[in-house]
Amino acid sequence: MPTYLMLTNLTAEGLRTLKNNPGRSAEVNKEVEQMGGKVVAQYATLGDYDFVTVIEAPDEKTMAKISVELGSRGTMTSRTLTAMSAADLSDAI
Repeated sequence: MPTYLMLTNLTAEGLRTLKNNPGRSAEVNKEVEQMGGKVVAQYATLGDYDFVTVIEAPDEKTMAKISVELGSRGTMTSRTLTAMSAADLSDAI
């Protein structure tokens, strides 16, 4: 299944939501599954992004749906990258 990296920054509203409901990210991960994706790993990070999330989705359409749905809420902005394992890269070369 294709793998995607979602690099996320929370908006001021998103920070308030997370502060008031620290379990919110787990709730969002369940919503991603309901939209057809699977959160493989998620990291809170310091630096340019607040979260890095590894998501598997069957195709780009599903990942686009997830990105648009989450972004439309006004609590975060994101960049989504297609990823492949180093082994897959080696096979492609």
